[in-house]
Amino acid sequence: MKILLLCLNAFETMEFSPFVDIMGWAHDDFGCDVEIDICGFTPQIKSTFGVTIAADILINEADAKAYDALAIPGGFEEYGFYKEAYDERTLRLIRSFDLQHKPIASVCVAAFPLAKSGVLKGREATTYHLRGGCKRTELEASGAVLGNEWLVVDDNIITSSCPKTAPEVAFRLLEMLTTKEKAHQVREAMGF
Repeated sequence: MKILLLCLNAFETMEFSPFVDIMGWAHDDFGCDVEIDICGFTPQIKSTFGVTIAADILINEADAKAYDALAIPGGFEEYGFYKEAYDERTLRLIRSFDLQHKPIASVCVAAFPLAKSGVLKGREATTYHLRGGCKRTELEASGAVLGNEWLVVDDNIITSSCPKTAPEVAFRLLEMLTTKEKAHQVREAMGF
């Protein structure tokens, strides 16, 4: 199984790394046939706080048919996250995964490109909850049905409320791609 990990400019590293680590443990220590391709708009992708990672594939080459799931970490508006998050290439990719009914896992404000693509219309979702809940209000205004949990799953889509939830999102994605038991084994081995 292959996961496309879409890292947009100004992605948050804390929301990125759990996907790499959890899927790495699942693959190396528990024999899960799961791997990750890091996708970006450019060969080098800069995070919110200046950490740069290398893309395995560029967004123009990404095809949802070649992957089993899509994962998107959130990022900071002040550093330009929404420029690539709202780019039509991002939105098309999200729609393509949803049309094929493949899992889409987002952390924190990565729910916003999902909303902008239209896949959250009428579906339960959540996003960043602090600062008076203004981001939740914005998400609801986009047509999503606001969920009250830290992590919300509506069919094939996972959304969450803040950086702290990133490991839980990654474990839930692993569960969707393998089994609940396998995800539990990895969770336990990692000390969660």
